[in-house]
Amino acid sequence: MARMTLALHEQLYSIHSFAPDTPIDPIVFTQPMYFIGKTQDELSIVTPSEIQLDSLEQEDDWRCFEVMGPLGFSMTGILSRVSGALSDANISIFAISTFDTDYILVKKEKLQDAINALSRKSYKIVEYGSDS
Repeated sequence: MARMTLALHEQLYSIHSFAPDTPIDPIVFTQPMYFIGKTQDELSIVTPSEIQLDSLEQEDDWRCFEVMGPLGFSMTGILSRVSGALSDANISIFAISTFDTDYILVKKEKLQDAINALSRKSYKIVEYGSDS
């Protein structure tokens, strides 16, 4: 397996939970990065932490690793290997996938442990936006 690079975003994120029929606050759509997931049972929104939303529940202080892509659909096991390395270190994650890549969020207080665990598995960690 080639050495996989993960870009660490500096931004802190919050994960919000809403009733499924809750209208989405328009401020969400003005953010440079946000994620929305909706099922019959819930609406989840991830936004930068400075955004205040009137959610049912909120988890603050998440940092984000971005798997440097794009990743083709034929590539398998990427999220599994990253989450497995973090699971082995007893680090909980919140995972998000897009068409091109995966994002793995970890709590801010577990960030250094996550970096150490991923580095031990030969992942290269760079700052988001760097050319490395």
